[in-house]
Amino acid sequence: MTQLLAAREGRITPEMEEAARREGVDPEFIRAGVAAGTIVIPKNRLRKGVRTCAIGRGLRTKVNALIGTSSDRDDPEMEARKIEVAISAGADAIMDLSTGGDIDGMRRVSLERATVPVGSVPIYQAGIEAIEKRGGIVAMTPEDMFEAIEKQAAAGIDFMAIHCALNFEVVERLQKTGRVTDIVSRGGAFLTGWMLHNRKENPLYEEFDRVLDILREYDVTLSLGDAIRPGCIADSLDGAQIQGLLVAGELVARAREKGVQVMVEGPGHVPIHHVETTMLLQKQLCHQAPYFVLGTLAIDVAPGYDHITAAIGGALAGASGADFICYVTPAEHLGLPTEEDVRVGVMAARIAAHAADIAKGVKGAWEWDLKMARARASLDREAVAGLAIDPALVRCYLEKEEGELCSACGDECALRLVSEYFQQ
Repeated sequence: MTQLLAAREGRITPEMEEAARREGVDPEFIRAGVAAGTIVIPKNRLRKGVRTCAIGRGLRTKVNALIGTSSDRDDPEMEARKIEVAISAGADAIMDLSTGGDIDGMRRVSLERATVPVGSVPIYQAGIEAIEKRGGIVAMTPEDMFEAIEKQAAAGIDFMAIHCALNFEVVERLQKTGRVTDIVSRGGAFLTGWMLHNRKENPLYEEFDRVLDILREYDVTLSLGDAIRPGCIADSLDGAQIQGLLVAGELVARAREKGVQVMVEGPGHVPIHHVETTMLLQKQLCHQAPYFVLGTLAIDVAPGYDHITAAIGGALAGASGADFICYVTPAEHLGLPTEEDVRVGVMAARIAAHAADIAKGVKGAWEWDLKMARARASLDREAVAGLAIDPALVRCYLEKEEGELCSACGDECALRLVSEYFQQ
């Protein structure tokens, strides 16, 4: 039985109890949210020892981190270290987006090393294996797609981004609208190419009930992949994006009817003045399903600093209703992230999430900052470090000897001022 079906029967599961404890709310609040579909608890029924993570209305905004091997960097041990770095930095979930090397082996590593929910994108594996076995992604069969979903669900994956809300109506709208960056979603590009080449409807849309049957068996949370998300702010809120949301809304209703937990993925690149509208549209069209945003990036001109542009957009998105923020690292648009990029990306996303929680009135968010303010006022440096979102970094600064030069500008500057401040 899925968490959704149990909640509808009035049952409070152990996962709901743990989520309530972590969030500081009544278990009935979690149960009611899961029953209504405004809260999801991604946890495959086969996985054990996983930290429960509830995502949705009235709860702390959660943060997701991405890892995975590729043909350019097939190093499972490095990805395993990234998992550990992401979780130690405070990520609430990770996604294994492997597209190279031993994909099944890397997934086993992810599921073994991660103590948080693990997500995946099955079409990646189906597409890559079609290239290896049949010579091209367009040679992929519908069975390849469903076999990848079944395999990953049986392995223990907790939530899956599946691009079911892409159909010919959406593709035709995209062709008529025209875009600067066309399709930037890898899964969306795989499927669009397959559809146009084979002149067939997306099997994941056409046989959506089959997808749901697999997910329901393992209680895998469906994350409706945003196959046509805007890849630059110029493409934000175009006709194709709205058409995709309309289809996603229909599929949300069908997933709930089947007893499958569901959330919706979203953009992407969104200028600040579009953020609130984007969030409100999704919530309205998708029946208040939890919203999983990929960023959002507020500008396009800051490569190397996209963790900052994403934190700006992510804070606004969260304050406007987004429930789950996918981190963006400094390496976004430039290359594959290192372990340090992962840490920085998680911290930036956590800052955005907490800013959103204050705006949304999430329980405990305001109080955390109030404690910090009081610690600063009382010159309690240990309390300041302990309350910081990154205690290790704060202690590094506070423990530096007075007069040590700042590596950034070669002056005593802030380090000297901090030292003097706490010695007053």
